[in-house]
Amino acid sequence: MNGGRVKWLNEKDKALTTELPNVTPVDYKVGETHLELRAMLPEVMEVSKTGKSNLVDVRSPDEFTGKVIAPPGMTETAQRGGHVPGAKSVPWSTAVQPDGTFKSPDDLQSIYFQQKGVDPKKSTVAYCRIGERSSHTWFVLKYLLGLDNVKNYDGSWTEYGNVVAAPIEKG
Repeated sequence: MNGGRVKWLNEKDKALTTELPNVTPVDYKVGETHLELRAMLPEVMEVSKTGKSNLVDVRSPDEFTGKVIAPPGMTETAQRGGHVPGAKSVPWSTAVQPDGTFKSPDDLQSIYFQQKGVDPKKSTVAYCRIGERSSHTWFVLKYLLGLDNVKNYDGSWTEYGNVVAAPIEKG
């Protein structure tokens, strides 16, 4: 803010302007909910217990090991640190290049299948802290690597790490 006026970056000539953008409001109606794309706590507990599906933790290595519970400044958090037993640590950022674009399909296959041991024949559940980073990994697994049955655990560690007596691993 500058004297009550917002400064906007004008993309055309890369200069700041105080001219307000012309925004036209529109109504947006949410379509049907696709529950088949979401994993809930009972399913995550079952996957952890049986190992019949891949469980991919996309948080940072420090979050995965329990060194930190949440990244600095994040308000949604859990009571305990660590990860769901049986989860593989594949931080979401390993799927992108320094400029933010996705890595090649060959690189992604190498990371997820060869290096991290995600089995492409099994169903997969991805999770993070609240589901935002894991939605990125969901896209990578579903659309860039072509896995058939991929779900996002949107309750993620904030839910799981707060469940009394839920099994966790550290390290």
